[in-house]
Amino acid sequence: MGIPCHFALFELQPSFRLDLEQLATRYRELARGVHPDRFADASEREQRAALEQSARLNDAYQTLKSPAQRARYLLTISGHEVPMEVTVHDPEFLLQQMQWREELEDLQDSADLDGVAVFKRRLKVAQEQLNESFAACWDDAAQREQAERLMRRMQFLDKLTYEVRQLEERLDD
Repeated sequence: MGIPCHFALFELQPSFRLDLEQLATRYRELARGVHPDRFADASEREQRAALEQSARLNDAYQTLKSPAQRARYLLTISGHEVPMEVTVHDPEFLLQQMQWREELEDLQDSADLDGVAVFKRRLKVAQEQLNESFAACWDDAAQREQAERLMRRMQFLDKLTYEVRQLEERLDD
């Protein structure tokens, strides 16, 4: 028997648009049922199975709750294999990346925590716009290549968001 689809684990239809609160509630329900502590007195085989189910559930939840990871997963399960590393041939986006990186470096150099907060809000707006664009593309099977391009942009913004959080932590210290 193969590994069930992440969406099937949560009894959801594969879709980019998800109710994240519903997903979190369902995750907690399922996690209680397979938590390894519940199997402390069980056989070694049952303990191992519970641990594997718990790990699979955690992986599925982490994938589905992140828009960029969910987008990649949807493309993958639709048969559109997405290589991890691909050169982006989008001059406008590459220029935008460079500008964001330079701005983040300037904020770091000046230790401008207020500026970081403003940058973070702009980044969140850009992520929301990308999410909406991906959702619209996803609903149209003829636009899978555009969906892949948008997913790559989403991944970049996720990485940039992570770097912003790290910078905030360094400046807070």
